[in-house]
Amino acid sequence: MANPILLTVDDDPGVLRVIERDLRQQYGNSFRVLRADSGAKALSVLQQVKLRNEMVALFLVDQRMPQMTGVQFIEQAMQIFPYAKRVLLTAYADTNAAVSAINTAKIDYYLMKPWDPPQEILYPILNDLLDDWVSSYHPPFEGIRVIGSRWSPKSHQIKDFLARNHVPYQWLDIETEEEARQWVIYTQCDTAHLPLLMFPDGLFLTQPTHVQIAEKIGLKTRAEMPFYDLIIVGAGPAGLAAAVYGASEGLRTVLIEREAPGGQAGTSSQIENYLGFPSGLSGAELARRAVIQAKRFGVEILAPQEVVGIRLEDPYRIVKLTDGTELSCHALLIATGVSYRQLDVSDIDKLTGAGVYYGAAMSEVLSCLNEDVYIVGAANSAGQAAVYISKYARNVTILVRGDSLAKSMSKYLIDRILATENIKVQLNTSVIKVHGETNLEAITIVDAQTGEKQTVPTKLLFILIGARPHTDWLAGVLERDEQGFILTGSSLMREGRCPKGWKLVRQPFLLESNVPGIFVAGDVRYGSVKRVASGVGEGAIAVQFIHQYLNKV
Repeated sequence: MANPILLTVDDDPGVLRVIERDLRQQYGNSFRVLRADSGAKALSVLQQVKLRNEMVALFLVDQRMPQMTGVQFIEQAMQIFPYAKRVLLTAYADTNAAVSAINTAKIDYYLMKPWDPPQEILYPILNDLLDDWVSSYHPPFEGIRVIGSRWSPKSHQIKDFLARNHVPYQWLDIETEEEARQWVIYTQCDTAHLPLLMFPDGLFLTQPTHVQIAEKIGLKTRAEMPFYDLIIVGAGPAGLAAAVYGASEGLRTVLIEREAPGGQAGTSSQIENYLGFPSGLSGAELARRAVIQAKRFGVEILAPQEVVGIRLEDPYRIVKLTDGTELSCHALLIATGVSYRQLDVSDIDKLTGAGVYYGAAMSEVLSCLNEDVYIVGAANSAGQAAVYISKYARNVTILVRGDSLAKSMSKYLIDRILATENIKVQLNTSVIKVHGETNLEAITIVDAQTGEKQTVPTKLLFILIGARPHTDWLAGVLERDEQGFILTGSSLMREGRCPKGWKLVRQPFLLESNVPGIFVAGDVRYGSVKRVASGVGEGAIAVQFIHQYLNKV
């Protein structure tokens, strides 16, 4: 972080040079010295300093300046840096104004001109003031700031994107925090254009897309080469595992992810049944470690980037990206996973991101503090979210459509839920209506057995139901079941016959699709086990089949 700033302001060029010299000589190792020859220019400097998220420790300002006196400048500068020390330089004739300014502008000290020798007149005074400032100084947050409304879907999407890509950020709510309103003023941003993203270098973006954010923070969205041995689509556990094993075994590998590494598993608050981690680990931490490991072996990771189509030019498989570019490869692995199914309730779309969230939405956990939270779902992801959110919320209620958690949730999670006092489970219960204009205010639930309806107030509803694959872009190329899961291996065989169009003598490998050289791993594959460990295992196994395929091409 840059050293704090000492700002001196004087309209006399000779005096300004001397005071700057004296300040640099005494404090140059610990502070940066800036100067301005007018109050207006000094205020402009302060605006830029504020946007760069730097700190001002002291103002040393001449009182008698045209257009804006030293006191007038300090009164305005205090609004930008209220904790900076304030020293006024005065002539004998300005003494009364300086004394008055101690009360009006909260001047810490005034010095008579000239201040020579500085070792006796200037430095002792400034030393005391700077020592006092340093003792109470708290370095500012140096990462990205996100300024917006708590109930803004766009704000939620940006926070979620940053969190899932492991980018630290500070959230400032425009409706409750004065600092947020100040940043909007400094950047001259219209509140209608929020959210506002402030970057450490002083630049900012309003309502940015994920691609714009990615380019600014250094994420990679464009491939280095047009051709690879292996292209992997999807950076969930299966895709990441395949990338690690593929690259470590010499395959030139690129991994393409439309949102953030980790997939659905990356949003899990705590995975406690993953081998080798007896205390558990979060999905985000698992994804972070896997990304580091993959990059160590030379994997290129493109995110956010999306594959929108495939075409075949034997022996090559070619993928088309959203930006229109194409990449070709010898072997292709589809590991796009699944997403949570949307709740079929009227008006829920307008509240999505404004109190209604799909997945655990870890970026919104702090908003659960002392709130009554409802979770829809009965699988492990819902249980993990309930246990984690219960640490912040006043009460957590899990709404389960079926008559038991045991049918879909691991026993260790059920035991944990039953042992947590502020978690309640309601079986045979569904959400049939959501209420609220700008944000969620209540939900209506119904008991399937009694038909009883109940409207309960809540600001937060997390939905973790079903598993829907995004495979429409593969239509006409790969065979899928009615729900969109991709068929592989023996699932493709019909009465012992290979799928239509299959031209090889051998049958499809276990994880191979109906197109030779296109493999499938993880939750998107028909018949897969929906667990993180199985996804990792399939990703690793797929690489072995890919080697067998490449050896015979």
